[in-house]
Amino acid sequence: MAKKVGFIGLGIMGKPMALNLRKAGHELTVNDLNQEAVQILLDSGATAASSPREVAENCEIIITMLPASQHVQAVVLGEQGILSGAKEGSIIIDMSSITPAVSIALAEEAAKKGVGFLDAPVSGGEPKAVDGTLAIMVGGKESVFEAAKSVLFDMGTAVTLVGDSGCGVTAKLANQIIVNLNIAAMSEALVLAAKAGIDIEKMYQAIRGGLAGSAVLDAKVPLILERNFAPGGTIAINMKDITNVMNTAHEIGVPLPLSSHLLEMFHALKVDGKLMDDHGGIVQYYEKLANVEVRGLGHENK
Repeated sequence: MAKKVGFIGLGIMGKPMALNLRKAGHELTVNDLNQEAVQILLDSGATAASSPREVAENCEIIITMLPASQHVQAVVLGEQGILSGAKEGSIIIDMSSITPAVSIALAEEAAKKGVGFLDAPVSGGEPKAVDGTLAIMVGGKESVFEAAKSVLFDMGTAVTLVGDSGCGVTAKLANQIIVNLNIAAMSEALVLAAKAGIDIEKMYQAIRGGLAGSAVLDAKVPLILERNFAPGGTIAINMKDITNVMNTAHEIGVPLPLSSHLLEMFHALKVDGKLMDDHGGIVQYYEKLANVEVRGLGHENK
């Protein structure tokens, strides 16, 4: 059933997600600082709003897809924010990757105004945002989830209510540990193979069907071999996520030695000017250490 949906944040992930909501037939109102992205949504039949408040005034479900906690707080709680215009009974779905503490606090503020709140971060990167097959992990009240579930399924194929407020973003933090450490482990292996001088493509085909095979391996190795680091998920965004991982872990007494090392690797890549590369670009950290480059057939390894 078509609903009046608002979408705030039309970045690498948000724009294709919003387009999929239009394809599903929802009446869509959008807001973003990037007017080019807004125009693409207008061309698809969406309406533009001048502020988050205006989005909320016109919609029953308001989705945010923003870079970090401070942006979500400003958009939800600000003077022209969502809660200043949201009607009682409406639902905010924050699909950003932020900290559990902020998600829980925002849900509490929304509840004071009779507004439902779900934290619903995603996994799958830009390709799955485009084709509408994202994994969506949700935190919030079951009744709110049931009311919003159909809209979430218009953007993803695996939609799971993990638990109460904050549980979705906590699951996302765990997801980011696994994804980024998987890329780092894969990068170590690729650099070893490159320095040894073997055919990386043949090695990839040899191992992908075994226990070392993974969605990360299949998504990232072909791009690395092409030296394609155009972002599906930037090092900047993933560095923010792993920073949130470490802060949350320290608050609750969980040492994470591998994640802490990974965060330092991200900071090294930042200094090296790689911040806006895809997180598959983690391989460049290891390449610099070993003075070698991982390339596919037709490119000699340095």
